[in-house]
Amino acid sequence: MTLSFAKRTALIVLPLVITVAGAWLLMRSLGTGSIIPAQAQTGERKVLYYKSTMTLGEISQTPRKDSMGMDMVPVYEGEEDNAAIKIDPVTMQNMGIRTASVTQGPVHRTIRTVGKIDFDETAVSEVTTRVPGWIEKLYVDSTGKLVHKGEPLFEFYSPDLYLTQREYLLALVQGDAAAAPVLNKLYHLGLSVGQIENLRKTRQVPQTLQMVSPRDGVVVEKNAQQGTMTEPGKTLYRIGDIGKVWVLADIYEQDLPFLQVGQEAVVKLSYMPDRAFRGKVTYIYPTVEEKTRTARARMEFPNPGFFLKPGMFATVEIPALLVSEAVLVPDMAVLRSGEKNTVFVALEGGKFEPREITLGARSGEGNYQVLSGLKPGEIVVTSAQFLLDSESQLREAIQKMLRPPAVPGEHAAHAPQAVPSELTAATAPVQTAYVCPMPEHVSILYGAPGKCPICSMTLVETTVTASPSPAPSSTPDAGHAQGNH
Repeated sequence: MTLSFAKRTALIVLPLVITVAGAWLLMRSLGTGSIIPAQAQTGERKVLYYKSTMTLGEISQTPRKDSMGMDMVPVYEGEEDNAAIKIDPVTMQNMGIRTASVTQGPVHRTIRTVGKIDFDETAVSEVTTRVPGWIEKLYVDSTGKLVHKGEPLFEFYSPDLYLTQREYLLALVQGDAAAAPVLNKLYHLGLSVGQIENLRKTRQVPQTLQMVSPRDGVVVEKNAQQGTMTEPGKTLYRIGDIGKVWVLADIYEQDLPFLQVGQEAVVKLSYMPDRAFRGKVTYIYPTVEEKTRTARARMEFPNPGFFLKPGMFATVEIPALLVSEAVLVPDMAVLRSGEKNTVFVALEGGKFEPREITLGARSGEGNYQVLSGLKPGEIVVTSAQFLLDSESQLREAIQKMLRPPAVPGEHAAHAPQAVPSELTAATAPVQTAYVCPMPEHVSILYGAPGKCPICSMTLVETTVTASPSPAPSSTPDAGHAQGNH
């Protein structure tokens, strides 16, 4: 028998109604009025996109390999603003990433320049006569000859001087009071105390008068000729002492703030590479050469053995202490792009964070002073910062990775810290050298053991450190303090 249309409709609709009612009752029994997505029920994080760990900026909406053949990693919701780069250990090893620690210590710099050796101007004397006369005999007849104080240079005959000596002998007959004016005249004419005493004892006037050297040194200039007439004031000899010499060096303007009177200076000669000569900066000239933009500094060096010869050129090194205590970062860790200096700081979990820093003075040990942006103990990348293949890509990547403007106080930990005044300056690296035990020769440093070429004594081993100079003052004129006038 055939079912009616109404019965057939009821058979179809009734199961649907039962199904909907059962679902409604089930949802009500669970205490919720809507269906919860499976992702929310399991707590799974939402993947925004996939990025390459090798090529910054390469992303994809689906998981795949990047242009370098590496699997792209997911970026989850909440991580898209993170500026750190995460690299797996295998990739880090393949890239050759190396790191170094941010340290704290003094900032040293060595000023290197070329100097010229010259006579000590305060140890140069001229020999002249005060009366006209004739040179009868020469004892020192060539320039460059070494003479000692009191050694005769030449014999001199002067009629005026001869007559004055006879007048003095005649005045002595009448007493010392009558001879006093003539004695004073002899002193003014250039006779020494010894020559006048000899005249009083012998009561004989010598035909000629010996002129002696006023100091130890070498004859720099000689104008005296035997048999010639000389006039008062004419320079007959110029004698310079080379037991102590000057070294005049040109210092560039940017190095002047680090140069102070009293700093230790070291001179080396090209023909004596195993020796170093120690001296001190004694004066900084107040003017700058207009063409070369350099200022002249004067240094004094003891010269035992006369190895430092006036007229020679020498290499000058002046160690200076710029800052007694500072935060230091390796030079190789700094990426320079325009006006910004950036380093990559290694974080936990294989992450690297780009951070902008402010640099100060450069140290001679290959470090830079950090004024802000880093603190001691942090780890920075020193090699393989080439996360991009070109400098332009690197600059673009740094701009993408930098965080938004920081909330005030966010980087307070990276602000430069005040250095306690009680911290003392650390010493420069210690080096081994050899010196002669004779006090007169200790200013010469030798690079190898042996015997002193001056006195043949055995050299003794010693340690040498750079002599720290006073830290430059912040006032503009502090770097131009002058020596004794």
